[in-house]
Amino acid sequence: MGCFTFIKVMMILFNLVIFLSGGTLLGVGIWVTVDGQSFLDIFGALSSSILQVVNVSYFLIVIGAILLVIGFLGCYGAQKESKCLLMMFFAVVLIIFIAEVAAAVVALVYTGVAGTLLTALVTPLLKEKYGVDNSFTHIWNVTMTEVHCCGLNNYTDFNDSVWYKEHRTYPDPCCNNTQPCTYTAAAESKVTGCFDQILEEIRTHAGVVGGVAAGIAALEIAAMVVAMYLYCHLDQK
Repeated sequence: MGCFTFIKVMMILFNLVIFLSGGTLLGVGIWVTVDGQSFLDIFGALSSSILQVVNVSYFLIVIGAILLVIGFLGCYGAQKESKCLLMMFFAVVLIIFIAEVAAAVVALVYTGVAGTLLTALVTPLLKEKYGVDNSFTHIWNVTMTEVHCCGLNNYTDFNDSVWYKEHRTYPDPCCNNTQPCTYTAAAESKVTGCFDQILEEIRTHAGVVGGVAAGIAALEIAAMVVAMYLYCHLDQK
């Protein structure tokens, strides 16, 4: 019983940390959604270029909510020694693990498809919101400046956009900050899109990305093993 009690306590503490982390991420996500500009003013310089490309607020809300659910099921299930909650915890972590593996395979094998999907989703937003939504514009300006890129694919993402129709120019990063950034200047500058630049950064730091992914996978497998251990040993108490 000593081993069982130790593992139970570790399960509770580990999932308590997960629960609190999820609550923090959820709170930050809601903060960014409600007042994104103040978040960018404080943390904009520290944000990674990869996270700046996506809508950070919804990303944080989703991840925070998932961590809250996992943390609650694991912590409360272990504390109450509930086989139902422990099995639910195991099932949720298993589903997430399978989804992560599937996403990694798709990202590695079908990079072109991912680019096409992102283009279909992001390009219309660039045309509609860049120069209109201050937070959206600020995020993309910081991203394009720090990553040295233009749009998702290239300067043509801004064709027929609200910004181009109003100013008849492209954003300055599309011309290496040469002004005015006309169609000819943007074409001659040949600044690559942010998607390609980010892929290159990931390839450059493949070791770090792989190490983080392997660490997360190991934690998920360990969590499932511990949950199943507790589940199987509850009948022996």
